[in-house]
Parts: sequence; C-alpha cells; structure tokens
Amino acid sequence: MRLDKYLADMGAGTRSEIKKMIRDRRVTVNGNPALKADMKVFPEDLVKLDDEVITYSEYEYYLLYKPSGYYSTVDYSPNVTELLVNARKDVMPVGRLDKDTEGLILLTNDGTLAHRLLSPKNHVEKTYYAKTEPDIPEDAAEKFAEPMRFEDFTSLPAKFERISSDEGYLTVHEGKYHQVKRMFHAVGADVIHLKRTRFGFLTLGDLEPGQYRTLQEEEIAKLKELSGTKENR
Repeated sequence: MRLDKYLADMGAGTRSEIKKMIRDRRVTVNGNPALKADMKVFPEDLVKLDDEVITYSEYEYYLLYKPSGYYSTVDYSPNVTELLVNARKDVMPVGRLDKDTEGLILLTNDGTLAHRLLSPKNHVEKTYYAKTEPDIPEDAAEKFAEPMRFEDFTSLPAKFERISSDEGYLTVHEGKYHQVKRMFHAVGADVIHLKRTRFGFLTLGDLEPGQYRTLQEEEIAKLKELSGTKENR
C-alpha cells in the first residue's frame, strides 16, 4: 500500500497534509525517514509519525452516544462522524437516527457487518426510551405486540415496557424511517423525546452525549455472530 494512503486511512491527515509531513521528515518507516509519499509499505513495517506508531487496521468499530441536533447522514452537518477523532474517513453510521433523536449509534467501515445488522431478517433488537404527549394508552403494549401496518412496511411484533403514564421503552427489530414515532402515533401518543438505549446487546453504559468508544474484540465477534457475518469473507 502507498504510504500516503496508509496514513490517510488511519486519520493522520489529508493526502496533501501527509505529503508535507513526509517532506518535513516527520514520517519514518522501520526507523528511516520516508522520502516519498508513494513508497510501498507492508503489514510488517513499523510506521511512525512524530515518533508515534501508526498501526494500520482495515476495519474500525465505534459506539457513539449521538447528541440531539446531529445528523446521522454524512450529507448534512453537523453529523455524527464529525465527533470521531482520528477515525478512518470511510467510517459511516450503521443506520440512522433522526436529528432530534439521541442515543446509541454504531459507526464502522465494515460494510458487510453494517448491512447484516440492519437486515430485519436477523432480528437485531433496538430499544428506545420515549416520552410522549398525550399519555400512552393503557392497551399500548398489546397493540405494539401485534404487527402494525403502515404504507411502506409492516412492523414485526414489538415489546413495550411502561415507565409512567407518558414514558416507556419500545423494542423493535427494524429501523424504518421515523418508525418508533410512527408506531407511538398509531396508538394515539406523539413522541416529544426519543433516545435509543440499546442496539442488540450493546448499551450506552457511562457515555455522555457526544462521547464514544471503540468496540472490544469480543463485542465485534459477538456482533458478527448476531448478524451471521462470516469471518472468512
């Protein structure tokens, strides 16, 4: 792989910035100053920028607490990828959360895993906290537990856990446009605050809005198992 691509993939800077770093002798390969941006580097090579080792990873996986006010599509700003520091440029959100919705969102450049996690046939559960106005009807749990038909899709049976008269957790399997808001509206309650609290087995933990962490190896393996993603692709 070209050295400038290696460094750009790892978030060291733009191609033009990296070329200047190389000219300024800030980059070394196996202890020797790199002389050309297009020099070839290999997995066994030791690449350093300002004496800091830059280890190449093909895939990156992040769990982010999306704040309200951020888009989960890269076509608009501010978007959730802007919150990641030194992440690969090809890291993208797994699915979408509305701009005014906060909570857990995964980001990765592993397109195969992302696609499988979003596939309804894999039944990956997503749990949302919702506050509504007016109150949530007493029979909401029974209604959510049955398939709900909309113009563009029919929901799988969902689980509702009531917290109070106007608060509760709804667990769904899909991730359709405005799905949770539409489901609450269908039972007569409009969502005024929405937060995703769980994706599969993953939760927000101690993260605050805008904070994120990299996924651990065992979590990545469990996500792949959950989604049916093969290791030997």
